[in-house]
Amino acid sequence: MPDLAALTGVRSGKQTYYNAYQRSNERLQRTVAAMDSISGALVHPVEGPRPLLEKIVRVASHHLDARWAVLALTAHALPSTRPRFLALDAVGVVLDDIAELPDDAREAIREVASGVLPVRATQNVVGAVVAPMLLDGHAIGALAVAPRGDLPLETPDLSALHILANLAAVSLHTGDLYRTGLAQQRRAHQLFDEVSEQARLLSVRNEELRAAEQRLRVADQRELIDSERRRIALELHDSVAQTVLTAGLVLEVVRGDLASGPPGGRDGQVLPELDRARDLMSTATEQLRSVIYALHHERTAEDVASLPELLAEVASQHRPHLAVRLRVEGSPVPLGTAAEHALARTAGEALFNVAMHAGARKALVRLRYLADGVVLRVSDDGNGEPAAMRRTVRLARRGTADGRHRGLVGMALRAEALGGTFSIRRSRAGGVAVESRIPLTSATTRGG
Repeated sequence: MPDLAALTGVRSGKQTYYNAYQRSNERLQRTVAAMDSISGALVHPVEGPRPLLEKIVRVASHHLDARWAVLALTAHALPSTRPRFLALDAVGVVLDDIAELPDDAREAIREVASGVLPVRATQNVVGAVVAPMLLDGHAIGALAVAPRGDLPLETPDLSALHILANLAAVSLHTGDLYRTGLAQQRRAHQLFDEVSEQARLLSVRNEELRAAEQRLRVADQRELIDSERRRIALELHDSVAQTVLTAGLVLEVVRGDLASGPPGGRDGQVLPELDRARDLMSTATEQLRSVIYALHHERTAEDVASLPELLAEVASQHRPHLAVRLRVEGSPVPLGTAAEHALARTAGEALFNVAMHAGARKALVRLRYLADGVVLRVSDDGNGEPAAMRRTVRLARRGTADGRHRGLVGMALRAEALGGTFSIRRSRAGGVAVESRIPLTSATTRGG
């Protein structure tokens, strides 16, 4: 019959075999207890990785009855993870301050930080067991344990430390991913809030732009209406108003003749003047019709004479009461219907002012064609004051003058509308000289 030793595989006759068996059994029980403890920590991930890491350090220290145990990261692994190591002293206190550790534990942490680690769990020259924490084949740290000097190490011990180190690596990596995810989630919420605020601001700016566009549209419409009103006012002032005022002067002369002349000699003097007033009123009516027609129809170049011819016609209208001379210098070039019409109106208004207000006997209309522009100058020998006339223009521009002085500012506006300038100076004959200077390119561009 087989004996007990053959059945159990233990030579009970030698006490050392039984002691080895008992020690292996204790190690096995301790390893199983360690794994059971670790599994209990693994099912509570909400608490974060630190409780699990502390339990791993405790299990490793208890398994080898260690003086200290350290779980540390290399210098470049998981840079956002804090703390960089956890240690357990001989009495079971968890430490994360390197100053509180013994010298050999601090040296072990520095070796791990350097990144020079074995590929498998092994015991170094000072007796500490170092098990690398591997992640994708790369060491991110190590579990270092300093066992009692009289405790022999066996292969299952190294395997247990290797398993604990890998559990620590997975836990640290998972914690790092969790923190990164939380940071990205916070950043995503922040970006969403910023984008929402930008969208709100853009919506507000869009509404402001729409309101501004509407205001600009209204302002443009008002500017067009005001410009058209000024144009109509200038047309009526420079044509119909002048003729009506001239007719009024004739009637005033006739009235004076009737009041002071002899009864018998009135008819021969009055009738021609009345005929002239009638003709002027008829002319005013035709001019009014012409202005109204022009406001509704575009005029072509064939409908208008050249600028020198227009000026000659304007000068002839004032010769019965004023000695008007016309001088044209340079080679005439076409300026365009609108530009030539504006200059002719300017000459007519200037001569009307001379006849009405200056008390002059002579006037000169001078038209000069230069290489880069056209200059129209109307001068007289009357008693006008250039300074007073310039002040009238300034007041009319600000809207503080009455409507009887719109002729001067109308001449200035016409010149400026053609890109030119308007000036009032003393003439060589002692009176006033008004001058419109128009750039040639601007006149042909805007005056067509």
